[in-house]
Amino acid sequence: RCQCKIAPRDRRNCGYPGISAAECKRAGCCFNASVPGMPWCFAPKAKKVKKMCPTDPHARKNCGFPGITQKECERKGCCFRAHPAGVPWCFYHRVVE
Repeated sequence: RCQCKIAPRDRRNCGYPGISAAECKRAGCCFNASVPGMPWCFAPKAKKVKKMCPTDPHARKNCGFPGITQKECERKGCCFRAHPAGVPWCFYHRVVE
């Protein structure tokens, strides 16, 4: 929903004249017919995502190999935490919106 919060003057047209709200949304676009003279069907803002290291040790997906150093792991672009035992110490980030 927050991807559709765009000032009317900043809207980029995503439909055609007379497009319905359902057709617009099926096309992956936003629909708001409350501002005359501005596109009603418009492109959404890009999703904001960030990489985070999972906090739950059991949610880690292995990114390394036994004995990998922190430097080697981080060079691969992964997270490193040398604890607890029995779970990967070098693991992939999680992407969140």
